[in-house]
Amino acid sequence: MAYVYERDPQAIYRQSYATIEAEADLAALPQALRPVAIRMIHACGMTDLSGDIAWCGDPVDAARQALAAGAPVLCDAQMVAAGIIKRFFPATEIRCDINVSGLADLASRLGTTRSAAAVELWRDVLAGSIVVIGNAPTALFHLIEMIEGGGPKPAAIFGFPVGFVGAAESKDALIAADLDVPCLTLRGRRGGSAIAAAAINALSSEKLRGNL
Repeated sequence: MAYVYERDPQAIYRQSYATIEAEADLAALPQALRPVAIRMIHACGMTDLSGDIAWCGDPVDAARQALAAGAPVLCDAQMVAAGIIKRFFPATEIRCDINVSGLADLASRLGTTRSAAAVELWRDVLAGSIVVIGNAPTALFHLIEMIEGGGPKPAAIFGFPVGFVGAAESKDALIAADLDVPCLTLRGRRGGSAIAAAAINALSSEKLRGNL
């Protein structure tokens, strides 16, 4: 059976973004956040996502400055790291430590998850970095606790844990915390690796974003 469907990649993108612009209410977002919100919506297909976006400071500008300065992108999950389009950031280290040898033992000693324990491994590179959490609420909670305890501060935090246990609460904690770190997050249960990676991909130049 022959199906009739759009095959032109550029036409698909044009139609996708026209739909997002028609259905999503971006008016409450700062101008700099709108391209990021559009990418996040495109990654999940939910045009009502914009109403749950929360931020502090200017995470887009802070992250772009950090990238220009050679800062690494620290990810809580391999799926987040894999979703970041490497050609957009050819000089950037995209790091995920979830499979580092000995991490399970460290998690056991700390009495937490491997994702949270992996945050401990970032201490030497955390200052001025870009942190992207798209999976584990425990990782975001641990990061907040680390910074509140006097630990190094990243340049920006993109926090999108997903799920039913701790996800909404960890993002509420990020919003409420007085970390003095620009951040972007999504209230409620929604989040995930695709949304997190899409937010980072949106930090690339206008020319590169047009070539997605």
